[in-house]
Amino acid sequence: MGASLLRLFFHDCFVNGCDGSILLDDTSSFTGEKTANPNQNSVRGFDVVDDIKTAVEKVCPGVVSCADILAIAARDSVVTLGGRSWNVKLGRRDSTTASLSAANNNIPPPSSSLSNLISKFSDLGLSTKDLVALSGAHTIGQARCISFIGSGDNNLAPLDLDQELYNGGSTDSQVKAYSNSPGSFYADFAASMIKMGDISPLTGSSGQIRKNCRRIN
Repeated sequence: MGASLLRLFFHDCFVNGCDGSILLDDTSSFTGEKTANPNQNSVRGFDVVDDIKTAVEKVCPGVVSCADILAIAARDSVVTLGGRSWNVKLGRRDSTTASLSAANNNIPPPSSSLSNLISKFSDLGLSTKDLVALSGAHTIGQARCISFIGSGDNNLAPLDLDQELYNGGSTDSQVKAYSNSPGSFYADFAASMIKMGDISPLTGSSGQIRKNCRRIN
């Protein structure tokens, strides 16, 4: 489940920022992101988020957003799987809408070319180095840090990008560097997670603190 919660956070942040929009069910006024092509048969863990939210609301009602729960759950999943911890910035608020079209357009599909991947990450303020580091997320807790790339095992990859990253292109050298230095990978992965968590958060009076992560208040 740890990899699933990590993937939820990735797919949330790539669509209009880290605002918990991926958690919203469809309504009469919008179609949510859960049925977007990159999310179908891919994202899960919604019940776990519901359980966390219920527990948090009992102790601190109306304080912790669903967006922050996703960010914390992603960090804690990595730690549970044996990865390095990092300080999660808090204070995000939850969106009051979701976008099926944005999810289809913004989340890189497995068929993406390397140039398209680099472009999509760049659009969000993420570098090519961030791309390689974040795509190594499903190796957290495994002995061979970056040996997954090119192996064909994409079952746990948060963004399904492995095949393009080590295929004779510009990212090969970064993949090799991480393979030779797991410590550098963990450090850069944590830094990139913090950076990704800063993508267009709702703060101040924007958005809301949902009582139920699946629907707006």
